[in-house]
Amino acid sequence: MNFLMIYTTLPDKAITKKIAGILVEKKLVACVNFFPIESVYRWKNKLTRDKEYALIMKTRESLYGKVEKMLKELHPYEVPAIVSYDIKEGLKSYLSWIEEETTD
Repeated sequence: MNFLMIYTTLPDKAITKKIAGILVEKKLVACVNFFPIESVYRWKNKLTRDKEYALIMKTRESLYGKVEKMLKELHPYEVPAIVSYDIKEGLKSYLSWIEEETTD
């Protein structure tokens, strides 16, 4: 079985907690880590500086499409950053836990 970490950013803690809870409750992800960050980016030809929350979600590779769909439905941004990273290796018991806590 293959596993991923999925990364996104959100504008505030309340929506972050809401989305994290929904994804874990629906067993689409096993865990969500989130933390405050500051972002600098260009949006609609304007340099933007925002305080956001970064989320790192751990899940099965096979669930990426469902996680992306749910994030797009719940995400307040017009074009949210949603990217995934392969987990090449990891503690076998941790990866087994991800498998047990998620459902295809």
